[in-house]
Amino acid sequence: MKKFSKTLKTAILTATVPFGMMASTNASAELSASAGIATSYLWRGFELGSGTPALSADLVYSTGGFYAGVWVSSGDATAGTEYDLFAGYGGSIGESISYDISYISYIYPTGDFSETEGPGDFAEVVLNVGLGPISVTYKDNIAGETGGYAFTEDYSYVSIDTSAGDFSFTLGFHDEGVDVAAVTGDSTHFDVSYAASENLAFTFSTIVSSDDGFGEPEPTVVASYSIPLL
Repeated sequence: MKKFSKTLKTAILTATVPFGMMASTNASAELSASAGIATSYLWRGFELGSGTPALSADLVYSTGGFYAGVWVSSGDATAGTEYDLFAGYGGSIGESISYDISYISYIYPTGDFSETEGPGDFAEVVLNVGLGPISVTYKDNIAGETGGYAFTEDYSYVSIDTSAGDFSFTLGFHDEGVDVAAVTGDSTHFDVSYAASENLAFTFSTIVSSDDGFGEPEPTVVASYSIPLL
């Protein structure tokens, strides 16, 4: 699955699990792997690390529009070591419309979420639709009320992504659900990423609005580097 879209490459480089993105539509089967390091763990606008770099690696099998694999990472101060299992199918209609549906299960064998129940410690169904340079992704929690970073089964996340040259832009919206909105609050973030090369990327991320009452996190800049292994 080396024919990742630029959005997927950026996701890997910024220590964000590669799901909900277009897979290779090559009919032949492929097995690929990569490894990376980032200055911190950036997750949907929030810096989850403790000031130490995040190491990650992935192994992906793809054939036609189908893909499946595993992604592992360190660097999350709360959840600890993480590995994610994912599978999906993506394709296109004509030259300008793309689609993708996938499932991802987040597993945290150490850290605060190691005792949670459900399909993994946090699980989502992901829908992605693209039209030209713009794509919209919807991620819906199906792990129930004890799943990792999803406080209730009502949690969802929507992002709008686009790119221009070596730059990519993401506007993301956290909907925590009505049961916990008064405690944790909904939030919106904006990211700008720059691909300096095939391997090196920089991402500026900021929370532009938050209803949690605890103030907004400071903007963060993440530098990341990845290399193909297969």
